[in-house]
Amino acid sequence: MMKKRQVVLKQRRSSNPTSSSSSSSSSTVRYAECQKNHAANIGGYAVDGCREFMAKGGEGTAGSLSCAACGCHRNFHRKEVATEVVCEYSPPNVS
Repeated sequence: MMKKRQVVLKQRRSSNPTSSSSSSSSSTVRYAECQKNHAANIGGYAVDGCREFMAKGGEGTAGSLSCAACGCHRNFHRKEVATEVVCEYSPPNVS
């Protein structure tokens, strides 16, 4: 008799994985510290220390792309994608 098992894989990737018909996946995106170089015009490197993106406005507004803490665009913040893949697994018959 074969037993079905559910396997859950948690991965961090920069892009979404391709999914097959026997699995489903969900992704959550989080924007971490700001990486804008404020001293680039003088040949140096200095960041402002903003630790996490916080939107100025609600979802779908122009303020949703600006950080309330540092004022930078969301693209300057490091993007983290957490992907959870759930698939059905049946072990092979062992006699």
